[in-house]
Amino acid sequence: MARMILITVRRWDVRGRENIPASGGVLLVANHTSYWDPVVVICALRRNVYFMAKSELFNIPVIGYVLRISGSFPVRRDKSDREAIRTAVRLLEEGQVVGVFPEGTRSNTGELLKPHLGAAMLASKAKVPMVPIALIGTRGVFGRIKMIVGTPIVSQESKKSSKADLEKASDLVMDQIASMIKNSK
Repeated sequence: MARMILITVRRWDVRGRENIPASGGVLLVANHTSYWDPVVVICALRRNVYFMAKSELFNIPVIGYVLRISGSFPVRRDKSDREAIRTAVRLLEEGQVVGVFPEGTRSNTGELLKPHLGAAMLASKAKVPMVPIALIGTRGVFGRIKMIVGTPIVSQESKKSSKADLEKASDLVMDQIASMIKNSK
């Protein structure tokens, strides 16, 4: 149903789908401006995507139900949520696809926000690539939605990444997303 709405009403355009590895753990890293964002990503892929979603959403009756059946799992944003980190790393190590929004919240202006270090930390811990995804036009009810999938970014091979390494990787993935957004116009 959601896929049909995206195709017919929102004139959905997905590019770069081939950049997502067909197997093995992968961390999808996308910008976030709308509640449509996870739906757009999930509908575009042939692999299941397990999104890390803010815990408050699981308390909303219909939304919480949809999140649970889609395989999403909660993350508490008010502190370092070790349970959510363990869940994400376990899924990645099992060869699954995990989706995150490194900005930590939706951007009200559409401008990219400074990323948190969590996405880079997860990719480093699980030793999986980060795949940048640019979501364009997801705000509102009408208008064209574009999803552009960038080339995978391979995480550091070291045992433990430093804060500087995580900042560098976080900035790199967001720079790629910004570049894809800019070049899509």
